[in-house]
Amino acid sequence: MALEVGMRNEVEGRSSEETSAIAIGSGSLRVLSTPSMLALMERAASELVERHLPAEQTSVGIALNVKHTAATPIGLKLRAEALITALDGRKIIFEVRAFDEREEIGSGTHERFIVDRIKFQSKADGKR
Repeated sequence: MALEVGMRNEVEGRSSEETSAIAIGSGSLRVLSTPSMLALMERAASELVERHLPAEQTSVGIALNVKHTAATPIGLKLRAEALITALDGRKIIFEVRAFDEREEIGSGTHERFIVDRIKFQSKADGKR
């Protein structure tokens, strides 16, 4: 089955000491860090794409435009959604949203690009 506009995926997680702003280094509080929220959103998008690609391909994140709108204390369950809103060749555009047990905590857009696994990894490794 090919990727199509309207496809969506949800993933779950939990706010923890390891995902806190203080542990990640993005702040000084024991709340869910913005990088951790973004990672959950990217995971929702990545997993959706991965299910529909041949083994020799994968996708890489190329853009995020997201607002983190509410703080989440340690211990709450998290959920992130990714919805495909546009396809442009090998570029996939998503609407992404994240929630804790109480409310929406972030939203925005995310873009991914389909690449050949071996070729991409070889090019990256060539930077050493």
